[in-house]
Amino acid sequence: MLCRLSYVGGALPDSDFICYKIAARQMPTIDELLGRARSKLKRVTPEQAAEELACGAVLVDTRTSEQRVRSGEIPGAHVIDRTVIEWRLDPSSESRIPEATGHDVRVILICQEGFSSSLAAASLQDLGLINATDVIGGFLAWEAAGLPVRR
Repeated sequence: MLCRLSYVGGALPDSDFICYKIAARQMPTIDELLGRARSKLKRVTPEQAAEELACGAVLVDTRTSEQRVRSGEIPGAHVIDRTVIEWRLDPSSESRIPEATGHDVRVILICQEGFSSSLAAASLQDLGLINATDVIGGFLAWEAAGLPVRR
């Protein structure tokens, strides 16, 4: 079991220890973290994402450049690296994209298989982007559905 330990500096009376444990809690596994993230989301199928993209939703491809070179790109999707996605989509950020006009903008994230995009979408919801979600199955499901891919 992994625990997060919190310490306070300074020695205890009659003790040789510099620090002592004051709190411990069990750390979640990645599967638990993913489950919590997905419990916040109303995830969409690739077909639903394509329909919403056609109606003005912001589709964001978070896959690596290597994945996009190998598999292709989705026409109309914004390519935003996972490391900066919160800054590019937060309407209050000076580094936001022009489409990040408010907290109610519809943002749909897509990654390779639909795992990291769930975590990123939950992070965006934590920033107040209430309509953020992701694509079930990611790019692999998009491609399998026969949706547009530019090679």
